[in-house]
Amino acid sequence: MDTPRVFNFSPGPATLPLPVLEQAQREMLSLPGLGVSAMEISHRSKWFEGVLDETTANFKKLLHLPDEFSVLYMQGGSRLQFSTVPMNLLRGTGKPADYVITGTWGTTAAVEARREGTVNVAFDNKAENYRRLPHRDELKLSPDAAYVHITSNETIQGVQYQVDPEWGAAPVVCDASSDFLCRPIHLRPYGMIYACAQKNLGPAGVTVVLVRSDLLERVPQGLHSMLDYRLYAKEKSLANTPPVFACYIVLLVTRWLLHDVGGLAHMHERNRKKAALLYEVVDRFPDLYQGHADPACRSLMNVTFRLPSDEHATRFVQEAAKRSLCELKGHRSVGGIRASIYNAMPIEGVEALREFMLDFARRA
Repeated sequence: MDTPRVFNFSPGPATLPLPVLEQAQREMLSLPGLGVSAMEISHRSKWFEGVLDETTANFKKLLHLPDEFSVLYMQGGSRLQFSTVPMNLLRGTGKPADYVITGTWGTTAAVEARREGTVNVAFDNKAENYRRLPHRDELKLSPDAAYVHITSNETIQGVQYQVDPEWGAAPVVCDASSDFLCRPIHLRPYGMIYACAQKNLGPAGVTVVLVRSDLLERVPQGLHSMLDYRLYAKEKSLANTPPVFACYIVLLVTRWLLHDVGGLAHMHERNRKKAALLYEVVDRFPDLYQGHADPACRSLMNVTFRLPSDEHATRFVQEAAKRSLCELKGHRSVGGIRASIYNAMPIEGVEALREFMLDFARRA
Protein backbone atom coordinates (compact mmCIF):
# COMPACT_ATOMS: atom_id res chain seq x y z
CA MET A 1 0.00 0.00 0.00
CA ASP A 2 1.34 3.42 -0.94
CA THR A 3 2.15 5.83 1.88
CA PRO A 4 -0.18 8.86 1.76
CA ARG A 5 1.44 12.23 1.20
CA VAL A 6 1.70 14.58 4.18
CA PHE A 7 1.69 18.37 4.15
CA ASN A 8 5.40 19.14 4.17
CA PHE A 9 6.21 22.51 5.77
CA SER A 10 9.97 21.97 5.53
CA PRO A 11 12.09 25.08 4.79
CA GLY A 12 13.99 23.09 2.19
CA PRO A 13 14.21 20.83 0.36
CA ALA A 14 10.58 21.77 0.23
CA THR A 15 7.31 20.59 -1.23
CA LEU A 16 6.91 20.58 -5.01
CA PRO A 17 3.74 21.08 -7.06
CA LEU A 18 1.83 17.81 -7.30
CA PRO A 19 1.31 18.10 -11.09
CA VAL A 20 5.10 18.43 -11.48
CA LEU A 21 5.74 15.33 -9.39
CA GLU A 22 3.10 13.40 -11.30
CA GLN A 23 4.59 14.29 -14.69
CA ALA A 24 8.08 13.41 -13.47
CA GLN A 25 6.69 10.09 -12.22
CA ARG A 26 5.12 9.33 -15.60
CA GLU A 27 8.36 10.12 -17.39
CA MET A 28 10.75 8.65 -14.81
CA LEU A 29 11.62 5.52 -16.75
CA SER A 30 11.33 6.86 -20.27
CA LEU A 31 11.07 10.38 -21.66
CA PRO A 32 8.49 10.57 -24.47
CA GLY A 33 10.05 9.50 -27.75
CA LEU A 34 13.50 8.95 -26.25
CA GLY A 35 13.35 5.74 -24.25
CA VAL A 36 15.63 6.94 -21.44
CA SER A 37 15.12 8.64 -18.10
CA ALA A 38 15.93 12.29 -17.44
CA MET A 39 18.44 10.93 -14.92
CA GLU A 40 20.26 9.03 -17.69
CA ILE A 41 20.27 11.36 -20.66
CA SER A 42 23.35 13.29 -21.79
CA HIS A 43 23.65 16.97 -20.97
CA ARG A 44 24.86 17.34 -24.59
CA SER A 45 21.62 15.97 -25.98
CA LYS A 46 19.24 18.07 -28.02
CA TRP A 47 16.58 17.26 -25.43
CA PHE A 48 18.55 18.87 -22.60
CA GLU A 49 19.52 21.88 -24.67
CA GLY A 50 15.79 22.27 -25.20
CA VAL A 51 15.19 22.03 -21.45
CA LEU A 52 17.55 24.93 -20.74
CA ASP A 53 16.26 26.98 -23.66
CA GLU A 54 12.62 26.61 -22.63
CA THR A 55 13.35 27.20 -18.94
CA THR A 56 15.20 30.40 -19.80
CA ALA A 57 12.33 31.50 -22.05
CA ASN A 58 9.89 30.79 -19.22
CA PHE A 59 11.92 32.89 -16.78
CA LYS A 60 11.84 35.72 -19.30
CA LYS A 61 8.05 35.45 -19.58
CA LEU A 62 7.45 35.20 -15.84
CA LEU A 63 9.78 38.06 -14.89
CA HIS A 64 9.59 40.15 -18.08
CA LEU A 65 13.34 39.68 -18.17
CA PRO A 66 15.09 41.79 -20.82
CA ASP A 67 17.81 40.40 -23.11
CA GLU A 68 20.52 42.21 -21.14
CA PHE A 69 20.16 39.52 -18.46
CA SER A 70 21.86 36.15 -18.86
CA VAL A 71 20.35 33.12 -17.15
CA LEU A 72 22.97 30.79 -15.70
CA TYR A 73 22.47 27.30 -14.27
CA MET A 74 25.09 26.63 -11.61
CA GLN A 75 25.65 24.34 -8.63
CA GLY A 76 26.64 24.72 -4.98
CA GLY A 77 23.54 26.52 -3.75
CA SER A 78 23.42 30.00 -2.30
CA ARG A 79 26.39 29.22 -0.05
CA LEU A 80 28.69 28.95 -3.05
CA GLN A 81 27.19 32.15 -4.44
CA PHE A 82 28.16 33.90 -1.20
CA SER A 83 31.75 33.44 -2.39
CA THR A 84 31.22 33.57 -6.16
CA VAL A 85 29.49 36.96 -6.08
CA PRO A 86 32.42 38.84 -4.47
CA MET A 87 34.96 36.90 -6.54
CA ASN A 88 33.28 38.13 -9.71
CA LEU A 89 32.03 41.56 -8.67
CA LEU A 90 34.24 42.79 -5.81
CA ARG A 91 37.71 41.34 -6.27
CA GLY A 92 40.17 43.91 -7.58
CA THR A 93 37.67 46.79 -7.77
CA GLY A 94 39.17 48.78 -4.89
CA LYS A 95 35.58 49.50 -3.84
CA PRO A 96 33.52 48.26 -0.90
CA ALA A 97 30.46 46.07 -1.16
CA ASP A 98 27.45 47.07 0.94
CA TYR A 99 25.65 44.28 2.81
CA VAL A 100 22.21 44.80 4.27
CA ILE A 101 21.90 42.11 6.93
CA THR A 102 18.40 41.10 7.96
CA GLY A 103 18.99 37.53 9.11
CA THR A 104 21.15 34.45 9.18
CA TRP A 105 21.80 34.13 5.47
CA GLY A 106 22.77 37.77 4.97
CA THR A 107 25.19 37.40 7.87
CA THR A 108 26.76 34.32 6.28
CA ALA A 109 27.03 36.03 2.89
CA ALA A 110 28.92 38.96 4.41
CA VAL A 111 31.42 36.63 6.11
CA GLU A 112 32.34 35.07 2.77
CA ALA A 113 32.52 38.43 0.97
CA ARG A 114 35.16 39.68 3.42
CA ARG A 115 37.55 37.08 2.02
CA GLU A 116 37.53 38.98 -1.29
CA GLY A 117 37.45 42.64 -0.34
CA THR A 118 36.03 45.36 1.85
CA VAL A 119 32.53 44.87 3.21
CA ASN A 120 30.51 47.75 4.54
CA VAL A 121 27.63 46.61 6.73
CA ALA A 122 24.99 49.11 5.73
CA PHE A 123 22.46 47.71 8.20
CA ASP A 124 22.41 44.88 10.72
CA ASN A 125 19.37 44.08 12.84
CA LYS A 126 21.17 41.56 15.06
CA ALA A 127 20.38 43.55 18.21
CA GLU A 128 16.67 42.83 17.63
CA ASN A 129 17.32 39.20 16.62
CA TYR A 130 16.50 40.09 13.02
CA ARG A 131 12.84 41.00 13.40
CA ARG A 132 12.59 43.65 10.70
CA LEU A 133 13.94 45.34 7.58
CA PRO A 134 15.72 48.71 7.56
CA HIS A 135 14.07 52.06 7.21
CA ARG A 136 15.65 54.08 4.42
CA ASP A 137 17.25 56.58 6.82
CA GLU A 138 18.95 53.75 8.75
CA LEU A 139 20.98 52.57 5.77
CA LYS A 140 24.64 53.55 5.75
CA LEU A 141 25.37 53.00 2.09
CA SER A 142 28.77 53.63 0.50
CA PRO A 143 28.85 56.31 -2.22
CA ASP A 144 31.08 54.10 -4.40
CA ALA A 145 29.81 50.59 -3.59
CA ALA A 146 30.51 47.86 -6.14
CA TYR A 147 27.08 46.45 -5.29
CA VAL A 148 24.50 46.27 -2.51
CA HIS A 149 23.71 42.74 -1.32
CA ILE A 150 20.33 41.84 0.19
CA THR A 151 18.52 38.66 1.15
CA SER A 152 14.96 39.07 -0.08
CA ASN A 153 13.53 36.50 2.33
CA GLU A 154 15.18 35.19 5.48
CA THR A 155 13.87 31.67 5.97
CA ILE A 156 14.92 31.35 9.61
CA GLN A 157 13.57 34.64 10.91
CA GLY A 158 10.60 34.96 8.54
CA VAL A 159 11.45 38.48 7.34
CA GLN A 160 10.81 39.43 3.71
CA TYR A 161 10.98 42.43 1.40
CA GLN A 162 7.53 43.06 -0.09
CA VAL A 163 8.77 45.84 -2.39
CA ASP A 164 11.95 46.02 -4.43
CA PRO A 165 14.71 48.22 -2.94
CA GLU A 166 15.62 51.30 -4.99
CA TRP A 167 18.30 52.85 -2.85
CA GLY A 168 20.84 54.42 -5.17
CA ALA A 169 23.18 53.95 -8.10
CA ALA A 170 24.88 50.73 -7.03
CA PRO A 171 23.32 47.55 -8.48
CA VAL A 172 21.44 45.36 -6.04
CA VAL A 173 22.61 41.75 -5.80
CA CYS A 174 19.81 39.68 -4.32
CA ASP A 175 19.83 36.27 -2.70
CA ALA A 176 16.27 35.24 -3.59
CA SER A 177 16.72 31.57 -2.75
CA SER A 178 13.60 31.22 -0.64
CA ASP A 179 11.13 33.48 -2.44
CA PHE A 180 12.18 33.41 -6.10
CA LEU A 181 9.11 33.65 -8.34
CA CYS A 182 6.74 34.19 -5.41
CA ARG A 183 5.63 37.58 -6.79
CA PRO A 184 6.24 39.95 -9.70
CA ILE A 185 9.34 42.12 -9.31
CA HIS A 186 10.56 45.37 -10.78
CA LEU A 187 13.97 44.61 -12.23
CA ARG A 188 15.34 48.14 -12.37
CA PRO A 189 17.37 48.02 -9.10
CA TYR A 190 18.82 44.57 -9.70
CA GLY A 191 22.13 43.77 -11.30
CA MET A 192 21.92 40.16 -10.23
CA ILE A 193 19.47 37.73 -8.61
CA TYR A 194 20.40 34.23 -7.54
CA ALA A 195 18.40 31.39 -6.06
CA CYS A 196 19.12 27.81 -5.07
CA ALA A 197 16.25 25.68 -6.28
CA GLN A 198 15.27 23.61 -3.26
CA LYS A 199 13.09 26.20 -1.55
CA ASN A 200 10.70 27.50 -4.19
CA LEU A 201 11.85 26.27 -7.58
CA GLY A 202 12.77 22.59 -7.70
CA PRO A 203 14.97 19.95 -6.07
CA ALA A 204 18.39 20.57 -4.60
CA GLY A 205 21.26 20.59 -7.07
CA VAL A 206 20.78 23.60 -9.35
CA THR A 207 21.20 27.30 -8.61
CA VAL A 208 19.71 29.84 -11.01
CA VAL A 209 21.62 33.09 -11.52
CA LEU A 210 20.23 36.07 -13.42
CA VAL A 211 23.03 38.52 -14.16
CA ARG A 212 23.01 41.77 -16.12
CA SER A 213 25.47 42.26 -18.95
CA ASP A 214 27.25 45.27 -17.40
CA LEU A 215 28.08 43.18 -14.33
CA LEU A 216 29.41 40.36 -16.51
CA GLU A 217 31.80 42.87 -18.05
CA ARG A 218 33.28 43.56 -14.59
CA VAL A 219 34.38 39.98 -13.98
CA PRO A 220 38.16 39.92 -13.52
CA GLN A 221 40.48 37.72 -15.53
CA GLY A 222 42.02 34.64 -13.98
CA LEU A 223 39.14 33.29 -11.93
CA HIS A 224 38.80 29.56 -11.46
CA SER A 225 36.79 28.51 -14.48
CA MET A 226 33.83 26.99 -12.66
CA LEU A 227 33.44 30.14 -10.55
CA ASP A 228 33.50 32.53 -13.53
CA TYR A 229 30.10 33.90 -14.52
CA ARG A 230 31.39 34.78 -18.00
CA LEU A 231 32.23 31.16 -18.73
CA TYR A 232 28.72 30.03 -17.79
CA ALA A 233 27.24 32.72 -20.02
CA LYS A 234 29.57 31.89 -22.91
CA GLU A 235 29.05 28.13 -22.69
CA LYS A 236 25.30 28.35 -21.98
CA SER A 237 25.87 26.64 -18.61
CA LEU A 238 27.33 23.56 -20.35
CA ALA A 239 31.02 23.93 -19.53
CA ASN A 240 30.61 20.96 -17.21
CA THR A 241 27.81 18.47 -16.54
CA PRO A 242 24.94 20.37 -14.94
CA PRO A 243 22.38 18.63 -12.68
CA VAL A 244 20.21 17.44 -15.56
CA PHE A 245 17.31 16.02 -13.58
CA ALA A 246 17.09 19.06 -11.28
CA CYS A 247 17.01 21.37 -14.31
CA TYR A 248 14.25 19.25 -15.85
CA ILE A 249 12.13 19.67 -12.69
CA VAL A 250 12.75 23.43 -12.70
CA LEU A 251 11.41 23.47 -16.26
CA LEU A 252 8.25 21.69 -15.12
CA VAL A 253 7.83 24.16 -12.23
CA THR A 254 8.09 27.15 -14.59
CA ARG A 255 5.48 25.55 -16.85
CA TRP A 256 3.24 25.07 -13.81
CA LEU A 257 3.62 28.73 -12.86
CA LEU A 258 2.82 29.89 -16.38
CA HIS A 259 0.04 27.54 -17.36
CA ASP A 260 -1.56 26.20 -14.17
CA VAL A 261 -1.16 29.24 -11.92
CA GLY A 262 -1.35 31.90 -14.62
CA GLY A 263 1.80 33.89 -13.82
CA LEU A 264 3.39 35.62 -10.87
CA ALA A 265 0.60 38.07 -10.12
CA HIS A 266 -1.74 35.13 -9.51
CA MET A 267 0.96 33.32 -7.55
CA HIS A 268 1.44 36.40 -5.37
CA GLU A 269 -2.27 36.58 -4.61
CA ARG A 270 -2.29 32.90 -3.64
CA ASN A 271 0.70 33.41 -1.38
CA ARG A 272 -0.84 36.44 0.32
CA LYS A 273 -4.04 34.51 1.05
CA LYS A 274 -2.15 31.54 2.46
CA ALA A 275 0.01 33.65 4.75
CA ALA A 276 -2.96 35.72 5.94
CA LEU A 277 -4.74 32.55 7.11
CA LEU A 278 -1.91 31.79 9.53
CA TYR A 279 -1.00 35.31 10.64
CA GLU A 280 -4.64 35.98 11.54
CA VAL A 281 -4.50 33.12 14.07
CA VAL A 282 -1.14 34.29 15.41
CA ASP A 283 -2.55 37.78 15.98
CA ARG A 284 -5.78 36.45 17.50
CA PHE A 285 -3.93 34.55 20.23
CA PRO A 286 -0.92 36.74 21.12
CA ASP A 287 -0.49 35.13 24.54
CA LEU A 288 0.03 31.75 22.90
CA TYR A 289 1.46 32.50 19.44
CA GLN A 290 4.16 35.14 19.58
CA GLY A 291 5.14 36.14 16.06
CA HIS A 292 8.84 36.68 15.50
CA ALA A 293 8.89 39.16 12.61
CA ASP A 294 7.60 42.70 12.82
CA PRO A 295 4.12 42.66 11.21
CA ALA A 296 5.25 45.12 8.52
CA CYS A 297 8.06 42.77 7.48
CA ARG A 298 6.42 39.37 7.72
CA SER A 299 7.32 36.74 5.17
CA LEU A 300 4.79 35.18 2.84
CA MET A 301 7.03 32.14 2.63
CA ASN A 302 8.08 31.33 6.21
CA VAL A 303 5.64 32.00 9.06
CA THR A 304 7.61 32.05 12.31
CA PHE A 305 6.27 32.22 15.86
CA ARG A 306 7.09 31.06 19.35
CA LEU A 307 4.95 29.51 22.07
CA PRO A 308 5.11 30.17 25.83
CA SER A 309 7.56 27.33 26.50
CA ASP A 310 9.65 24.65 24.85
CA GLU A 311 7.14 22.12 26.18
CA HIS A 312 4.34 23.88 24.30
CA ALA A 313 6.41 23.90 21.11
CA THR A 314 7.31 20.22 21.40
CA ARG A 315 3.67 19.26 21.94
CA PHE A 316 2.60 21.46 19.01
CA VAL A 317 5.04 19.76 16.64
CA GLN A 318 4.19 16.25 17.83
CA GLU A 319 0.43 16.74 17.67
CA ALA A 320 0.64 18.43 14.28
CA ALA A 321 2.62 15.50 12.87
CA LYS A 322 -0.19 13.15 13.90
CA ARG A 323 -2.43 15.18 11.58
CA SER A 324 0.08 14.87 8.72
CA LEU A 325 1.36 18.43 9.25
CA CYS A 326 5.11 17.87 9.23
CA GLU A 327 8.46 19.70 9.55
CA LEU A 328 7.14 22.58 11.67
CA LYS A 329 9.92 22.89 14.24
CA GLY A 330 11.53 26.33 14.22
CA HIS A 331 15.24 26.94 13.78
CA ARG A 332 17.23 26.81 17.03
CA SER A 333 18.22 30.51 16.76
CA VAL A 334 14.56 31.57 16.85
CA GLY A 335 12.84 28.58 18.41
CA GLY A 336 9.16 27.84 18.32
CA ILE A 337 7.48 27.05 15.03
CA ARG A 338 8.26 27.73 11.39
CA ALA A 339 5.68 26.96 8.72
CA SER A 340 7.25 27.20 5.27
CA ILE A 341 4.42 27.80 2.80
CA TYR A 342 6.27 28.25 -0.47
CA ASN A 343 4.55 28.49 -3.84
CA ALA A 344 3.85 24.77 -4.06
CA MET A 345 2.19 24.44 -0.64
CA PRO A 346 -1.48 23.94 -1.49
CA ILE A 347 -4.13 26.05 0.20
CA GLU A 348 -5.52 22.84 1.70
CA GLY A 349 -2.32 22.36 3.68
CA VAL A 350 -2.45 25.88 5.07
CA GLU A 351 -6.12 25.52 5.96
CA ALA A 352 -5.37 22.26 7.77
CA LEU A 353 -2.57 23.93 9.74
CA ARG A 354 -4.83 26.86 10.58
CA GLU A 355 -7.51 24.53 11.92
CA PHE A 356 -4.90 22.74 14.01
CA MET A 357 -3.62 26.06 15.40
CA LEU A 358 -7.15 27.05 16.38
CA ASP A 359 -7.76 23.70 18.02
CA PHE A 360 -4.42 23.84 19.85
CA ALA A 361 -5.29 27.32 21.14
CA ARG A 362 -8.62 26.13 22.48
CA ARG A 363 -6.87 23.32 24.38
CA ALA A 364 -3.79 25.24 25.54
